[in-house]
Amino acid sequence: MQRPANPRIDPAVFWIAAFASAAFVAWGILGTESLAAVFEAVLWSFLVPNFGWVFILSSFGFLAFSVYLAFSRYGKVRLGGQDEQPEFSTVSWVAMMFSAGMGIGLMFFGVAEPLSHMGAPPFGLAEPNTRGAAQVAMQYTYFHWAFHPWAIYAIMGLALAYFTFRKGMPNLISSAFYPLLGDRVYGPIGKTIDTLAIFATLFGSATSLGLGALQINQGLNAVFGIGGREAVGLAIVVIAVLTLAFVVSATSGVHRGIQWIANTNMVLAVFLLAFVFLLGPTVFILNTFTESLGAYLANIIPMSFRTASYGDSDFVSGWTIFYWAWWISWAPFVGVFIARISRGRTIREFVFGVVLAPSVVSFVWFAILGGSAIDLQLTGTANIAEIAANNQPAALFSTLQQFPLFLPMALITIILVALFFVSGADAASVVMGMLSSKGNLHPARWNIIVWGTFTGAAAAICLLSGAIQGSVDAALLALQSVAIASAAPFVLILIGLCFSILKALRAERLPDGRPAAPEPGRAMSRPSGAPAPQRMSGQNPRRDDQSRA
Repeated sequence: MQRPANPRIDPAVFWIAAFASAAFVAWGILGTESLAAVFEAVLWSFLVPNFGWVFILSSFGFLAFSVYLAFSRYGKVRLGGQDEQPEFSTVSWVAMMFSAGMGIGLMFFGVAEPLSHMGAPPFGLAEPNTRGAAQVAMQYTYFHWAFHPWAIYAIMGLALAYFTFRKGMPNLISSAFYPLLGDRVYGPIGKTIDTLAIFATLFGSATSLGLGALQINQGLNAVFGIGGREAVGLAIVVIAVLTLAFVVSATSGVHRGIQWIANTNMVLAVFLLAFVFLLGPTVFILNTFTESLGAYLANIIPMSFRTASYGDSDFVSGWTIFYWAWWISWAPFVGVFIARISRGRTIREFVFGVVLAPSVVSFVWFAILGGSAIDLQLTGTANIAEIAANNQPAALFSTLQQFPLFLPMALITIILVALFFVSGADAASVVMGMLSSKGNLHPARWNIIVWGTFTGAAAAICLLSGAIQGSVDAALLALQSVAIASAAPFVLILIGLCFSILKALRAERLPDGRPAAPEPGRAMSRPSGAPAPQRMSGQNPRRDDQSRA
């Protein structure tokens, strides 16, 4: 058995990030109203109106670049040694990607987004609450949840997997900039990149945890009559309890905690979808899936370039730009996590798996849950659109109330949201531990606990602003604000990653179309004071990793 590398922290990255995170939490506790005022002035009055186009243009660029890599001659390059095999089975690989990537978001917006767009169609493309509005609603929901976000994750994950497992560099985001920065990635510039990655991870995850807590709150209200729309304080209690749960899970390791929870998530999610599909409007769901998918594919390019200048500025700012920023803020931890579980796969397999497989799941998810709610709206059975407009966290439970066996299905939904909460947050905690431990694949437990605690505290602070104002809408706005704030500087890092990946791949030797497999650490030099690369030894990387886990 090989002993894990020394999990000591990187003092510059850890302490700067920890101090800034603690300062944010303290500011939120002592000056909640002033924190909300700063977000309003900086984000919604300056950043989004003036620089929203950067998020829109870059998001399409990430999608185009990932497609290019998959179909180019570099698609055969393996993320590791040329003869290495993947650590995880394809099913577990997709399940872990999906759980970490957007599990809570799908639960929260699975009904809320399609019905919100149906009640207020973007760009005035249809009359509200009509069949035309339903088609437009599903089309834009697919746009926000399919290829674009997963392409963002693919860029980050590919860069990290390539430089860590093929080139033997430390498992840090700064390592992926070696072709552009050289040895400077081991100095202040590289540490700044890793610190920004921790901030993006922390606050992007906090946004998700806040949404999950609000939805659990509504589930408890629907089942037990406690909590409710304005009971943000209960949501903060939920965050505290589940923070403890995901810290315990994160310290148990990838193969034990995260993988088990991810697989359980997948089973429960499939059961929920099968229940709604079989007992709901099955034919309508299939028609919705087919027509909406076609509309999405036919209009993906014009949708990708719509800004707030000549259209529905509230929709673009409150939905599209928020989503692109949210995905970018998630990119560091989802990318690091995807890279961690993708060793041994080719670039082509990686891109197809990361972009296509979860996107197909998103198509099916929204077609079933959103399609069922749309049918209830169109037939006049229930006014789900009004509920989604006034109380987004309650939309899913209001839909399930129209089906038999509401009590057990509502309990399963609450458990599913809680498990998505835990699986996403513990993955983020482990990743922040890696980033603050010089890329060590097995950071110290106390390090993971610190970042897990900060994540839960940041989510609670965002909801606290809503509790003070007595409004869940204010809490949702605070969650959106923190996601956009953390993503603003990181979008530039993602753009730089694209150039760095391309420069490194062009240096690959590809004789007769077969990629060379340079020994880890040989392709890129490392100064004497730089941290040693993290590598797995032995002929079977899966066996080595399991022995350490």
